Amino acid sequence: MKSPRFTSFRRAAVVAFASTAMLSILNISVPAAPATPVEKNQAAACGAACVETQSLNVGDVAYAYRSLGAPSGTPLILLNRFRGTMDEWDPAFLDYVAAHRHVIIFDNVGVARSAGEAPPSMSGWAKNAGAFIDGLGFQQVDLLGFSFGGLVAQELTLQHPDLVRKLIIVGSGAGYVEGANLSAKAIEVATKPTNSDEDFLYLFFKDTPTSQAAGRAHLARLRERKDAFAKLVSEKTWKAMLSAGSDVSTPETSLLNRVGSIQQPVLVANGNEDVMIPTFQSYALAQAIPNAQLIIYPDSGHAFLFQYPREFGDEVIRFLGDEARP
Repeated sequence: MKSPRFTSFRRAAVVAFASTAMLSILNISVPAAPATPVEKNQAAACGAACVETQSLNVGDVAYAYRSLGAPSGTPLILLNRFRGTMDEWDPAFLDYVAAHRHVIIFDNVGVARSAGEAPPSMSGWAKNAGAFIDGLGFQQVDLLGFSFGGLVAQELTLQHPDLVRKLIIVGSGAGYVEGANLSAKAIEVATKPTNSDEDFLYLFFKDTPTSQAAGRAHLARLRERKDAFAKLVSEKTWKAMLSAGSDVSTPETSLLNRVGSIQQPVLVANGNEDVMIPTFQSYALAQAIPNAQLIIYPDSGHAFLFQYPREFGDEVIRFLGDEARP
């Protein structure tokens, strides 16, 4: 795959999405060229495709999680997407970032390999994520939330500002943004009892040959793990996710009304044509957060980070900064 032409895309994005006044408020940046790939001997002996699934008991809930990279510095905690489990994180992205950071992925309460009953509220999802982090004994973490996980990450940061050092919000938004909300078709496909590969490619990758090919390569990488998808998100749990999402789905309850109090450095990123959470939500969110920067990737959709795992991995490592290992 050819390297994306970020500079030319930036000009197109300005015309398509923002006025000059908006650009003066937003801190919009574009990805730099990818760094030299990390040598294999720098990575952990067992990567995402085979790392052990561990269990942590917090109260009466057993959380399932996986730890990648050397356990030092501020850990990067990843929060799953709608109907997503640990198995949905691309090993190419995980292993690249884990060569520099301590990365932890987990299933929240009621999701796949973790026990308990998923809460119907956004505050409940954030509370449970915070309980998991506390159970691991961390006083401060970096957060990366994808899609639904991006909403949870914002809520958790608002609940416990001292817990979060830096925040990354990918393929996500604010819940409600006027003129940029979920389409009926996206909701219909995302809530099918069972999703096919074609459904996934429609929801997560742009309708171009290059993006669709990247999507198929991503799905193939996910299946490298022998026990991938042994546990899925139940209908009861994903309906609880829908209920939680409704907590921020009106003009009055939108996260845009509250994220102005987030003082941490925030990186917001998305593909240039996200059919799940319209890309303009990312612009609106970056505008509302005081210390946010925005990156939009070309020829991509909701799962841009898995289409450009190294390019976005470089941005994550650079953004997190001073805790990165050489």
